Amino acid sequence: MMSLSEMACNVLETHNAREKTALSRKFASKWFQQRNDLKATEIGTFNPPPVPARPVSPELLEPKNVPRRKTGSKEGRNALLHAVAHIELNAVDLHWDLIARFSNTAMPIGFYDDWVKAADDESKHFNLMCDCLESHSSFYGAMPAHGGMWRAAEDTANDFLGRLAVVPMVLEARGLDVTPGMIKVFENVKDTQAVDALNLIYSEEVAHVAYGSKWFHFLCGKENIDPKPKFHELVRKYFHSNLRPPFNDEKRAQAGIAPDFYWPLVDQTLLPPGMR
Repeated sequence: MMSLSEMACNVLETHNAREKTALSRKFASKWFQQRNDLKATEIGTFNPPPVPARPVSPELLEPKNVPRRKTGSKEGRNALLHAVAHIELNAVDLHWDLIARFSNTAMPIGFYDDWVKAADDESKHFNLMCDCLESHSSFYGAMPAHGGMWRAAEDTANDFLGRLAVVPMVLEARGLDVTPGMIKVFENVKDTQAVDALNLIYSEEVAHVAYGSKWFHFLCGKENIDPKPKFHELVRKYFHSNLRPPFNDEKRAQAGIAPDFYWPLVDQTLLPPGMR
């Protein structure tokens, strides 16, 4: 029987994006179906690839070289959907990589439940974005995408706490800040398909950020580490930028991240005088 780590590596080694997400969903379903059989919940240990397999397109560019498009045009809105699809596909790989890469660290079974569920959600989100693009006569891979999204995974390949701090608690938390604005873009043009998809993504991403916070605090407690200063240390080490407001304080709080975790990481000199 295939272990969970082997399942994870199979997903990571799949090139085609739709096939990758289909396999991700298949393995997630298999994991939860066999959860009542303790003998069938083997985590195993497999070495994930340093970089996951990806489709031939989109072309991956440095962030500064990705074309900026105004969302007032159909092309600009397609670019926004394409960017979200790319983020979701990266998230599928990030969550399965988390499971396999740190499988040598003993964790409660709930850890694996959470990240398999998150990977399943991200797979669904990617497909929803692809459906939206296809309804607009476009597709994933039709335009360039951000090539630096795997950097956080590479930087934290040997740091379990660092991975939890930077990926769910910084990168995914940023999604909670910006998604309401994206929803408004599509509400303004009455694109109900995109609005419904983004609202679903928005509601489910809170849980993914919460998983990061929960297991970050768990590992800190296990090692008798004060989580707040450790979080600040790790983000400054691995996240190659300052955090930028505005923040969605309400959703971040729902995910278990208090303001004193992220506000100290803002470059205060960039804030208007009233916010310093």
